[in-house]
Amino acid sequence: MTCMMQAGLWAATQVFMDHPPTGPPSQDDFSEVLTQVHEGFELGTLAGPAFAWLRRSLGLAEEDYQAALGPGGPYLQFLSTSKSKASFFLSHDQRFFLKTQGRREVQVLLAHLPRYVQHLQRHPHSLLARLLGVHSLRVDRGKKTYFIIMQSVFYPAGRISERYDIKGCEVSRWVEPAPEGSPLVLVLKDLNFQGKTINLGPQRSWFLRQMELDTTFLRELNVLDYSLLMAFQCLHEDEKGLGSSLVFRTARSVEGAQSPEESETQNRRLLPDTPNALHILDGPEQRYFLGVVDLATVYGLRKRLEHLWKTLRYPSRTFSTVSPARYARRLCQWVEAHTE
Repeated sequence: MTCMMQAGLWAATQVFMDHPPTGPPSQDDFSEVLTQVHEGFELGTLAGPAFAWLRRSLGLAEEDYQAALGPGGPYLQFLSTSKSKASFFLSHDQRFFLKTQGRREVQVLLAHLPRYVQHLQRHPHSLLARLLGVHSLRVDRGKKTYFIIMQSVFYPAGRISERYDIKGCEVSRWVEPAPEGSPLVLVLKDLNFQGKTINLGPQRSWFLRQMELDTTFLRELNVLDYSLLMAFQCLHEDEKGLGSSLVFRTARSVEGAQSPEESETQNRRLLPDTPNALHILDGPEQRYFLGVVDLATVYGLRKRLEHLWKTLRYPSRTFSTVSPARYARRLCQWVEAHTE
C-alpha cells in the first residue's frame, strides 16, 4: 500500500508543480477532486489546489514535498497507542506524518478547510497541526482508503527524549512505559505526566494565549477529542538562553512586515532558526515540540450518547467525550496548571 501511496503522491504533486496556484484558493478549489489512474490502483487528491496554496504559504517547496513523500525511500510505519484503527506512517526523512482516516472524518476536515485556512492566515503561528493534503487510495476497484498528510510535530526527532499525547482527562490516559534500554519509542499520555511541568520561562504567556485562540476556534467548529502533542529535548549549553529575548517582538511573515498592533492581535512570536519552527518553543533548559492534532471529531449524536454512557460509567472521573466548550476549557486549564 505504501508503494502505491508513494507513486500516487509523486504524480499528484507533479500536477501542482506544473500548474502552481496563482492566488488564494477559490470556493471551487476547496471542492475539487482529482483522480489519477495508475497500474492496479487510483489515487484521489481532494481540494488539491487549496492544499497546494497552503503548502506554498508555509514556505514548503513542492520539490521537497514530492521528494519526501515519493518513492525515494520507504515510509516508516509505527504502532500507535491510539484506540482508533488508523494506520500511521512517517516519510523517510520523518518530516511528514501520514494517517489513514474514515470517510466521515475526511468529510469533516474538508467542510472545515476554508475556516481552517482562514484561521492560519489570522494566526500564522498557530499551534494547530499543518494539514498538507487529503487523499484517497482505491486498489483494483475496491473500497477507498482515505489518508491525510501533515507536518510532523516531532521533527527533527534525533534528540527527543519524551513524547506525550495530552487530552486533559483521566480515563484511558495511561500507557505502560517501555522497559529501560528498550528501543521502543512510545507516546505517553496524561497520567504518565503527573508530577511534571513544562518550563517555558518568558514564552509561557504566549503559549497560554495561543492555546486559548486555537481551542476557541475548535470549539466554534463544534470539535472535540483533539490532543496536544508534546515532546522534550534537552538543550546544549550553547543553545540555552537564545530564545528568551525573542518573545512578543514583531515577526516577519511571508506577506511582509507587520505592525506591532497586528503582531499582538495575531499573537506572533519570533520563531527559532530551526526546522519545524512553528511547533518549537525553547525554555531555559529544554526545547519543547508542541502541536494540536486530530481535528476531525464533531460533537454529534454519537458523541452525545457516548458522553451520557461515560457519565454513568465513570461518575467521578474525567473522560474525553464532553461538550466542545468544556473540552476546550479543560485542556487550557491543564496547560495552565502544568506550565511555568
